[in-house]
Amino acid sequence: MTRKVPGRTFIHPLAVVETPRIGAGTRVWAYAHVMAQCRIGKGCNIGEGVFVETSYPIGDHCVIKNGVAVWEKVRLDDRVFVGPAAVFTNDRVPRADPRFKRAAALWETTRVKMGASVGANATILSGVTLGRWCLVGAGAVVTRDVGDYVLVLGNPARPAGYVCECGLRLAANLDCQCGRRYRRSGRGLALRARRRRKAP
Repeated sequence: MTRKVPGRTFIHPLAVVETPRIGAGTRVWAYAHVMAQCRIGKGCNIGEGVFVETSYPIGDHCVIKNGVAVWEKVRLDDRVFVGPAAVFTNDRVPRADPRFKRAAALWETTRVKMGASVGANATILSGVTLGRWCLVGAGAVVTRDVGDYVLVLGNPARPAGYVCECGLRLAANLDCQCGRRYRRSGRGLALRARRRRKAP
């Protein structure tokens, strides 16, 4: 039986954590393996069976659900959610034969920006950037960059609308019922304003 103290770092006795650089309030669950070069921010939740290899720092308040591997060259910014069994890759031309294996310096960086969510069983190819607060649907296969606040679905993943920071799908006018309002910007959206609720 384990005991968690609110606000303190918690490492399950069955986890292997080789780094001291774990932020305050972060929880690392059973059978997770965090390698020595890793840095994990504060308030994160690292699920059962997660493997963290990347030397890029993992941001604050990230949630990485069970069975995910965060390989070298994968970068997670603050407040990123990665669903169970989601897959990152870090080499587009993988070979086991020593004659053809590429050095890690040649691998492409995969970046998941602030607030983005990756659904369960999604696959993210190396070199892709997932924009701020975007949402990758469950089982999607992402082969190209995703814009800010964009929802992508399918194999290969294609834009299927927009989502708010709160996670709700946006209406055609890009206003959310939570009060946030957006405008089109580049390949995605930008936050325009937040409506003030009228006093009762």
